[in-house]
Amino acid sequence: MPLLKAPPRSCDSHIHVYDGRFPAAPTALFAPPIDKDVARYRQVQQALGLERAIVVQPTAYGFDNSCTLDGIAKLGPGARGVATVPPDVTDKELERLTKGGIRGARFFMLKGATLSWDALPQLAARVAAHGWFVQVQFDGREFLKYEKIVASFPGQIMIDHNGKFLEPVPVNDPSFQSFLRLLDSGRVWTKLAAPYETSKTGAPHYDDVSKLARALVKANPERCVWASNWPHVNVTPTPNDAAMLDLLLEWADDDATRRKILVDNPAKLFGYD
Repeated sequence: MPLLKAPPRSCDSHIHVYDGRFPAAPTALFAPPIDKDVARYRQVQQALGLERAIVVQPTAYGFDNSCTLDGIAKLGPGARGVATVPPDVTDKELERLTKGGIRGARFFMLKGATLSWDALPQLAARVAAHGWFVQVQFDGREFLKYEKIVASFPGQIMIDHNGKFLEPVPVNDPSFQSFLRLLDSGRVWTKLAAPYETSKTGAPHYDDVSKLARALVKANPERCVWASNWPHVNVTPTPNDAAMLDLLLEWADDDATRRKILVDNPAKLFGYD
């Protein structure tokens, strides 16, 4: 059980759902697990005291969002989702996905990407017309290279996982300062999540990534949300979900700030009443 008691309406802003009923895409880099489904996640949700969840389309399913939509429906009114859609997606499909609870488009730009950077501005404009935000994941060390293109996207913009610096950098590094400039725009958000994916110092405190997380919260607490990144596929040993939540005790200084990160900020971005 976590030490941090999550306030009512707390949101887990990034989970994946996998189910053996749904086949992997031809572009998948690994066989998706067959049993990391809603029933398993509900156990995590209950243990952490969370009421809301954002189901993010895994790369393993490509542009077929069926499993994600199924997960949103099963989780119920507290769930929203982030889909992956191709550049030629129709307005009819975007309307269908919106009705299914989708509120954002995922731009995954690391190994296994199904989109190109050239396609992103037009696609961002397409989904913004339906009230969606865009969620971008790339190597944070390239913020200076992509700062202008990310800033050009209309609407709200989410940057994954503390900026996803594949090699964590100092807070004064130009790439991290570029990230902070984007947050200062008032349209860019970030997820405090998955430090284990990039940390070189490791558990339990992930000191190198935690320095970045604390700097993000200090600079712009109104633009941060928290996420478990469950079910931590292909990570050994599997991170402890309660420990991931408890990192907020280190990253944010007080209950009021943690409430913003867990409740108020997700409510604004994901469209909760």
